[in-house]
Amino acid sequence: MKSPYDVIIKPVITEKTMAITEEGKYTFIVAPDAEKPEIKAAAEKLFGVKVVAVNIANYDGKVKRLRNKPGKTASFKKAVVTIATESVEGTYLGKGGKAVKTGAKNKTSIEEFGFGQ
Repeated sequence: MKSPYDVIIKPVITEKTMAITEEGKYTFIVAPDAEKPEIKAAAEKLFGVKVVAVNIANYDGKVKRLRNKPGKTASFKKAVVTIATESVEGTYLGKGGKAVKTGAKNKTSIEEFGFGQ
């Protein structure tokens, strides 16, 4: 079993990814051999959120030239993780039949994701 730190490598911080964080979607560079259930489990464990969906995309490296010598940029795998943005509070009956509220189990955002949130 892989560590969550081996599955999620780093966040992708661009204008587009910061705009979709309002919808509860966060973008990460993940390990090339990571699968959707592994990415979901890693995000839930690292950030303490409830993951609703995981979408992945593989990117091939581009051919570039440096001083007239051909080369290639690295290929990578990107994952867009959608989290539950509604916090669900529960209630139960305590002593004397009084209703007691419990706090939300999961966070509704990832504060550690990027800058300017």
